[in-house]
Amino acid sequence: MTTTNSSLSRLEIARNWLPRYTGMPIDRFGDYILLTNFHDYVTRFANKFDCEIHGVGRPMQAATNDQGLSIVNFGMGSANAATIMDLLSARNPKGVLFLGKCGGLKTTTEIGHFILPIAAIRGEGTSLDYFPPEVPALPSFKLHKFVSDRLVERRMDYRTGVVYTTNRRLWEHDDQFRQRLIRMTCIGIEMETATIFIVGHHNTISRGALLLVSDVPITPDGVKTEESDRFVTSTWSETHLEIGIEAMTDIGTRGEQIRHFRY
Repeated sequence: MTTTNSSLSRLEIARNWLPRYTGMPIDRFGDYILLTNFHDYVTRFANKFDCEIHGVGRPMQAATNDQGLSIVNFGMGSANAATIMDLLSARNPKGVLFLGKCGGLKTTTEIGHFILPIAAIRGEGTSLDYFPPEVPALPSFKLHKFVSDRLVERRMDYRTGVVYTTNRRLWEHDDQFRQRLIRMTCIGIEMETATIFIVGHHNTISRGALLLVSDVPITPDGVKTEESDRFVTSTWSETHLEIGIEAMTDIGTRGEQIRHFRY
């Protein structure tokens, strides 16, 4: 009996699944990508540039403006973060910036501050499918410099430091976990950044993250609620998106190489 190896390559699967998940053809994706957890950011982007939103009713929504900048709402959590960073290998973008929210873990970090993480602790587990735990989750620092420049130009107050990425959505009740976070001296906690950094590294995609502090869960009454999240969204999300657009557009306009050398 003769058997035929009909298995698809990883790249072939990604090329099939990126349009399947987002509803947007691969050739509509730009060289630079904004990632977010929020459909509202995609709507704001589309309204700003008068462009079509693809993927309504699908797992992810996406849009691309006339300047070749795309935005994708990939959903929430490390599994979805890994999925979109794998699928984007079908397009091989020059740079990806994640616009997410996080909980602040320092008394000097207030709601409405921005965090430009210098690294992320891999507490989510998903990234172990890509590299052993000794490999640090790092952004592409040249990409972060473009973001930092935009923040400085706007005289925005922002922080740098290490964030902790976890799969746990409900942890605020766990005193042992809270004490562990304190011992690790993390500046923020969220659910996607380490995965984006690691899977971007795995796929040789330049990547970064600009996080908006949406709550301060280590303080009394600091846990996020629907009401408090609405306040954060209405007050700072437009600025958050604009900084991402400006930074990634600036990179594209200058045409600078932001990818690390491979050794």
